[in-house]
Amino acid sequence: MAKTDQSFTKADIFTKAYQFTAADEVKAQGLYPYFKPLTDTDGNVVVIEGHEVIMAGSNNYLGLTNDPRLMEAAQKAISKYGTGCTGSRYLNGTLDLHLELEEKLAAFMHKENCVLFSTGYQTNEGAIQTIAGRNDVIFSDKDNHACIVIGTQLSNGKTVRYLHNDMEHLRKLLEREDDSTGKVIVSDGVFSMSGTLAKIPELVSLAKEFGARLYLDDAHAIGVIGEGGRGSASAFGMLDDVDLISGTFSKSFASLGGFLVGGREVIEYIRHNSPAHIFSASMPPANVATVLKALEVLEQEPWRLERLDEISNYMRKGLKDLGFNIWTSESPIIPVVIGEMFDCLEFWRDLFDAGIYANAVVPPAVPRGQSLIRTSYMATHTDEQLDRILEAFKKVGIKRGIIDTNGCSLIEV
Repeated sequence: MAKTDQSFTKADIFTKAYQFTAADEVKAQGLYPYFKPLTDTDGNVVVIEGHEVIMAGSNNYLGLTNDPRLMEAAQKAISKYGTGCTGSRYLNGTLDLHLELEEKLAAFMHKENCVLFSTGYQTNEGAIQTIAGRNDVIFSDKDNHACIVIGTQLSNGKTVRYLHNDMEHLRKLLEREDDSTGKVIVSDGVFSMSGTLAKIPELVSLAKEFGARLYLDDAHAIGVIGEGGRGSASAFGMLDDVDLISGTFSKSFASLGGFLVGGREVIEYIRHNSPAHIFSASMPPANVATVLKALEVLEQEPWRLERLDEISNYMRKGLKDLGFNIWTSESPIIPVVIGEMFDCLEFWRDLFDAGIYANAVVPPAVPRGQSLIRTSYMATHTDEQLDRILEAFKKVGIKRGIIDTNGCSLIEV
């Protein structure tokens, strides 16, 4: 064999990693807001770096992560079943608890069937790639969550993306496709950065007009909005008009995992054909038991949904009255637009120092010049805590030149 010529520089797949310095640069300035370990928490108040702060950035919408009833259910499940299933649902990883949860979720969502996935991310990734084949077209909102985007990329179908919540653009894209083409419209029910709702009535109408199926990701909607917490379609009285609805257990249900509900045959097809379902270990017993108890609490304590709605309205009005740009939030997710990335990181740090934890969201998660503080609220937040959050935002907003003392925005976005 001829000797390899070493005179040229070999490409190294790790080069991109060696050249990635952005995180270290931000850390050096004391502005790094990510991967902060919580050392103690009661849900509403957490301890980070020895600093006690009000949590205003959690997806624990119903405030159940520290509920004694859920913790007891998880502990009992571990005592009976152990800590894990060690296999996929397809083979040795199905417990009677999994079947019970699927049955109860299908009934709760008024659908015929339900399949569980190991995470919410896998639910959309695994279901979308399975239902859209080579001759099918996926119509996806440009602001859809990353797991939907990945699902469309893994699918053999063609994907076209329509402008965010732009029904006229969606119509034009639908009109371009042949009637013989299989079609599915996929959208977040509540968009995770803006807190806005999808235009469900218009989506339903277009799906029916063009013979498309409608798939909603209700990760931030189930257990949050709609009749009994049944999500975005329920908020419009249109559950029966949506073909597939996905959800996650990592938010209102205080656990980990995901699910998809829909017609019996479609769910069975996904159950037996989705790689993300077949080749992933199933949800551990404690996680399943936690969700079962959370679903029970949701149905028995409607005050949580009522309180969550009351809090959302209060905080939207409060932040808007202070002069902040909160886009068009319609849910407990309320973004506060700051603008440039480093301005946002400095705002985040000042909030943290003032005793409030929220999430700094910067490009590429949002467009350049639209970095924001993503706040989200829980049914268990007290009035005093809410007012402290508003006071901190006012103080930092004025300090950073985002708002003035008259309740006016000082930035252009």
